[in-house]
Amino acid sequence: MTSQLTEAVAALSGTGLRLGYGDRVVAEDLDLTIPAGKVTALVGPNACGKSTALRALARLLKPAGGTVHLDGEDIAALSSRDFALRLALLPQTPSAPDGITVRDLVARGRTPHQRWWRQWSSADEAAVDDALAATGTADLATRSIDELSGGQRQRVWIAMALAQDTPVLLLDEPTTYLDLAHQVDVLELVAGLNRTKGRTVVMVLHELNLACRYADHLIAMRDGRVVAAGAPSDIVTPDLVQEVFGLRAAVIDCPVAGTPLVVPEGGRRTEPV
Repeated sequence: MTSQLTEAVAALSGTGLRLGYGDRVVAEDLDLTIPAGKVTALVGPNACGKSTALRALARLLKPAGGTVHLDGEDIAALSSRDFALRLALLPQTPSAPDGITVRDLVARGRTPHQRWWRQWSSADEAAVDDALAATGTADLATRSIDELSGGQRQRVWIAMALAQDTPVLLLDEPTTYLDLAHQVDVLELVAGLNRTKGRTVVMVLHELNLACRYADHLIAMRDGRVVAAGAPSDIVTPDLVQEVFGLRAAVIDCPVAGTPLVVPEGGRRTEPV
């Protein structure tokens, strides 16, 4: 299937990326375009390279070939602090020190803004307050992160990333281990942040229907390559679902959101074409 890339200005882009771990190659000659000011979701089957691609965009994985650009600049040439002021990442399984309070954890998002001559300020305090308010976690501020439910923790981690106050936010499987209600809560929060603050958001998601509903732009991957990219209504078809997931399905309009809704036909899973 031919890739369909948006015409929007790219906030992030990867060109000719060769990605892997040791001798294991995950992606070869991979091109990615992340449109600025939009919510983009990377979708595809397990082990297709979604999280690996996100790690490369976040500078956690150095490509063996190719380059990643942030606002047109090679990320390898940026200082760690400059990069952290422009891009925040919520990893798949974040960890926090035992006993740390919610407010102290969120405050760690302000670390890139600190300098030896500029310590904690009223601007930092305001950024933490804003992040807690935006994620609905202000009433949890004095509680230990260890006491919270999975959905509450995820909101707090997003608050920390928001406190970092970057124009680009990357989220690796932000709905993992959450029930459906909490998945919707988190994605509503992310979509709202994009609408109100214009943040460029990139998410790795497993649930295709939720990706269609909450993302402006989809990148569908299979075997380390981009099969198609574009608006969900433009690219999500029965043929794409079979090619990417090996699943026979109908695609209808969601009666609530009007976005593509994938309805599996059942029966045996087919081999991708």
